[in-house]
Amino acid sequence: MRLLTCAFAVAACAPGAYADLLVLDAAKDNTLYEETSPFQVSNGMGESLFAGFTMIQTKRRALLAFDVSAIPAGSAVTSVTLTLHCTRSASGAEPVTLHRALASWGEGASVAEGEGGLGADAAPGDATWLFSFFPGQSWTAPGGDFDASALATTFVAGSGVSYGWQSAALAACVQSWVDQPATNHGFLLMGNEAAPQTAKRFASREHATPEFRPSLTVEYTPIPGPGSAAGLAIGAALAGRRRAR
Repeated sequence: MRLLTCAFAVAACAPGAYADLLVLDAAKDNTLYEETSPFQVSNGMGESLFAGFTMIQTKRRALLAFDVSAIPAGSAVTSVTLTLHCTRSASGAEPVTLHRALASWGEGASVAEGEGGLGADAAPGDATWLFSFFPGQSWTAPGGDFDASALATTFVAGSGVSYGWQSAALAACVQSWVDQPATNHGFLLMGNEAAPQTAKRFASREHATPEFRPSLTVEYTPIPGPGSAAGLAIGAALAGRRRAR
């Protein structure tokens, strides 16, 4: 066992064992607009996302999804950071929480006019407050299906600033997506829904300024393959252990 432990220590120092860094763009995003009427709105292809409570006392929740399939199966995710750029804020620092979405959802062709806060008529396939895919597939509960436990929380204050969400729970969530890709339904972003005029606006993946668009930075350690320096180090150590017997 001591020799095997040493082999892993050698492998950790081998070039192939260094952590890799991957920066992902959002694969899709959208905003859920709370409405009291059957009228459903969305902003599938608009350049903004919203989270929080508006001055007219209706909720906004953002959805984002990232394709993590570029991370090799078996890799160990060590750190994850979600970065969003706030483009409008009418309040001081407010907590904005990140949650794991529990159901698949859509991004249709809707584009909200003006500042985007009121949304646009939902297009086929859009996620809305009542529908994960408008008009035929509903959420289990209005406002989206998500884990109530926050993965990470960040206080968002003024606009023109990029904010990051990072935690061990967030890294564990992405790890689960690498291990079980079918469970990857992305994130739901929730602002302060207890006080009016606390909603924040963020740049979406369609924003005209590329550096403002959402990104997910994933640091991970690939499992060393048999031909890598780390894999060869482990193999040599194991062979030596067998000879010692």
